[in-house]
Amino acid sequence: MIYAIGMNTLWKDIRYKLLQSGSKLGILIFINVIVFLSINIPAVIDQLFNGFGNSAITALANNYLALPSYLPRLLTRFWTPFTYMFMHAGIFHILFNMLWLYWIGQIFEEYLGNKRTVTLYLLGGLAGALFFVASYNLLPAFNTSGLLLGSTVVGASACVMAIVVATATLLPDYTLYLMLIGPVKLKWLAVFFVVLDFLTVTGANAGGEIAHLGGALMGFVYIKQLKRGHDWGKPLSNIFASKIKVIPGGMTEGGKNSPRQEEVDRILDKISLSGYDSLNKQEKEILFRASRNDS
Repeated sequence: MIYAIGMNTLWKDIRYKLLQSGSKLGILIFINVIVFLSINIPAVIDQLFNGFGNSAITALANNYLALPSYLPRLLTRFWTPFTYMFMHAGIFHILFNMLWLYWIGQIFEEYLGNKRTVTLYLLGGLAGALFFVASYNLLPAFNTSGLLLGSTVVGASACVMAIVVATATLLPDYTLYLMLIGPVKLKWLAVFFVVLDFLTVTGANAGGEIAHLGGALMGFVYIKQLKRGHDWGKPLSNIFASKIKVIPGGMTEGGKNSPRQEEVDRILDKISLSGYDSLNKQEKEILFRASRNDS
């Protein structure tokens, strides 16, 4: 009975955070899951009736939605830098990507608001696509081995890496409690993932690891630029402006009682150095009001 009540409470909490809190994580997770099910449910039925092995439906989806490394093919599949980031190669692939997106994405939205999540997700995916295509066409290990012609990549991992590294760049000393490991600071978690991806770029999933590194770099640069007042999300979204500009009369474009940009920048720098817990009550209130104005 206690277990049932606990699971019911957990489900209500997750449902609220994904569907009613204004979080964009629910939208991203929903799209990923729908795409995965739309491809794999028909693929399983196809194999049950036509024999096990590679499904024609899976092959068709990979042909038109996966990101190819070969440039002439990419030109005829110009939409794939976007579609590949919502596809996955298997159940565990999508499961772990969505779990990390949910866990770290909540922290990201808590401190930067929910308007930037989709922007960084897309930018991370595009950076991963760029790294993958460029590496396979420019590095001899790939373009002289025959891998260039038939290689493709799928998955939201580059997008998730962008959010993980961005959050770690903003809040390096934020502590997570991992099962069997204990407390781990976000900066060390991000470093672990980046080093692991780099050390495995010569393995079986070389394209995927390279894409991860592209997403990680985007997450790092995105936060550095955001703290300087440059919002790279404006070309993708016009729903907010990250830099609050001062106008005559001591007010800001955010409206009455909006905090000045200098105050916000100072607080973000303090979080980067000492963590969110180092802020006093007034600084937390300023950050909250700035987040409300951005939203």
